[in-house]
Amino acid sequence: MISQAAKIIAEGGVIAFRTDTFYGLGADPFNAAAVAKVRELKGREENKPILLLLAEASEVDRFIADRSRAFEELARKYWPGPLTIVGTAVPDLPLEITAGTGTVGVRVPADESVRELVRACGGALTATSANSSGREPARSSDEVREYFPTGIDLVLDGGEVTVTEPSTVLDVTVSPPRVVRQGAISAGDLGMRSEFSL
Repeated sequence: MISQAAKIIAEGGVIAFRTDTFYGLGADPFNAAAVAKVRELKGREENKPILLLLAEASEVDRFIADRSRAFEELARKYWPGPLTIVGTAVPDLPLEITAGTGTVGVRVPADESVRELVRACGGALTATSANSSGREPARSSDEVREYFPTGIDLVLDGGEVTVTEPSTVLDVTVSPPRVVRQGAISAGDLGMRSEFSL
């Protein structure tokens, strides 16, 4: 199934797969048309960037233009794991990913089988949650199919999700860093006062 998923991604298709948190919609982040399909499926607002999963931390330079000291320290401490770090995007990353913000959120998932899939698909995949905007993230392949009866080229059944929270999203392009989404890692764990969170 991984080889089939890799072929679909290479051809500009969209897959659904279980990340180390919830199910996500995967596409090649450098294929603007494929990412546009993901946005269309979700009905996602145009001003919201799409988060990416990386197979290895070494993939970061393909997406982040300037790794700050904070970025480096957080990645070293929390990857692999449920922390998405937002940094300045490289100029050639499609607008469909950055939504015009000039930034992109990336993380390395804690699950080795997920990293294996991402590695086979070119080292990086979009990982926006598999749900229509405003609905709860899909927790099983059956829920993915209920949300999206058409439009997804392959749904990989990774079993039912057992986690209760998404990844924490932390923006390090501002000082002090800002918690964009509270998730599995708390602001306290990150050493930040709660007033920095949204």
